[in-house]
Amino acid sequence: MAVSRAGLLLCLLGTGALLSEAAQILTVSLVGGSHYLLMDQVSQILLDHGHNVTMLQQEGMSLISDFKKGNKPYQVISWLPPESYQEEFMNYFNFFVEEALNDRSTFEHFLKFMENLAIQCNHLLRRKDIMDSLKNENFELVVVEIFDYCPLLVAEKLGKPFVALLPSSFNTADFGLPSPLSYVPIYYSLLTDRMDFWGRVKNLLKFFDFSKKQWQIRSQYDNVIREHFPEDSRPVLFDLLRKAELWFVNSDFAFDFARPLLPNTVYVGGLMAKAIRPVPQDFENFIAKFGDSGFILVTLGSMIHSYQSQDILKEMNKAFAHRPEGVIWRYKSSEWPKDVQLAANVKLVDWVPQSDLLAHPSIRLFVTHGGQNSIMEAIQHGVPMVGIPLFGDQPENLLRVEVKHFGVTISLKQLKAETFALKMKQVIEDKRYKSAAMAASVIRRSHPLSPSQRLVGWINHILQTGDGAHLKPFAFQQPWYEQYLLDVFLFLLGVALGSMWLCGKLLRVMARWLRGSQKLKQM
Repeated sequence: MAVSRAGLLLCLLGTGALLSEAAQILTVSLVGGSHYLLMDQVSQILLDHGHNVTMLQQEGMSLISDFKKGNKPYQVISWLPPESYQEEFMNYFNFFVEEALNDRSTFEHFLKFMENLAIQCNHLLRRKDIMDSLKNENFELVVVEIFDYCPLLVAEKLGKPFVALLPSSFNTADFGLPSPLSYVPIYYSLLTDRMDFWGRVKNLLKFFDFSKKQWQIRSQYDNVIREHFPEDSRPVLFDLLRKAELWFVNSDFAFDFARPLLPNTVYVGGLMAKAIRPVPQDFENFIAKFGDSGFILVTLGSMIHSYQSQDILKEMNKAFAHRPEGVIWRYKSSEWPKDVQLAANVKLVDWVPQSDLLAHPSIRLFVTHGGQNSIMEAIQHGVPMVGIPLFGDQPENLLRVEVKHFGVTISLKQLKAETFALKMKQVIEDKRYKSAAMAASVIRRSHPLSPSQRLVGWINHILQTGDGAHLKPFAFQQPWYEQYLLDVFLFLLGVALGSMWLCGKLLRVMARWLRGSQKLKQM
């Protein structure tokens, strides 16, 4: 019986783990926070599918203060930056977050933050014991997460092929995707794919600004590259981005704007999804108190406890007090302001089973900071949202939530009790938000393969074929002037100008000849 090529591909991807022998794979997590959680999940998935996994992780500066990594089933190689650097980094990080939350953040602040990460990278690459240990493991593939550029340099230093995971929006890194500016918004332009004339003008200008800023960020690593790579073989970070065999993007068609993709680009949004379990009994008892009114889930990220201002807490608490629903709010009760009386319908908890609560039939609304993983979980379960973006990619993420009618956004500046209460009322009572969220859930769930199957299947494809050269366009090897046909345009312009000059010359010759002929006739 004949088998279609599409069916064969699905078979290969779905059972790729069975077709490949166990490979030695290194995953690299150097930032912490939600970035670590994502790489932990990737490592676990690869291990569950039969590969031998080692994670290189940083200790001592977790951006989630209350998160315990614990024992892992995969091998872990940890490194600890020098104590003096840790103190300097955390001091600047605290300043960086406070400036962002008070709407005083600038690109210069972010550039300084990336400079600190480059210094951290320098400390890591100087650790000869760790780098030699990694080289001796003889890994077949490295999986890197791209928030900063250090994981790329680790993979290059080891001389191993690598695949990259982009934790958020496409436009945070330029890795060679076709990006027509007429409908692909530049990162932090806060534009959609449906731009009017002035929107396209803004997008074009943002493209030049974004390109300049990317160059400035990459230049923070110049000293690292000079110190750790020989002069005749120093990598260029722009080229390293395109050297990745695959790009996994932590997003989904249900969430992001449709855009051109290359064969080596794979959506894996939803990797964090786990099998749903019954919520703990104390949560169930609280939810039951509110009957048909249901409950609202509130999580604003793991770092926010240390930075959230008392005024914001007061306004949110006051707004919740006017709602008939129960409110489960992930916030450390030990850090709750003593002079703020908690609303009777609010339950503060240090930890929530977020995915299980989002799947609960009584949930009415999800109040979120707009982290990519949280949005993916809300879409998975069809829960409408009110977003409160804080910093980073969150404003861009919540723009998509709003445009696709999964919910609405309220800025920290607007966050007053009355406004916040009206936003919640709008999303809960207007059933169009719930319908749009459920429609997105259908799109998200109806993929022929799960995110983990896509991740493992394509990694196995790279392991079996040796590299991903067949998935990359020749454009990656072309000079920029060839890629954009500038040489062709210059040639055609030269031909056109030359033809015009020649025609003009001929016309002048003919004109002189005609004048000469007329003079001869007159004689």
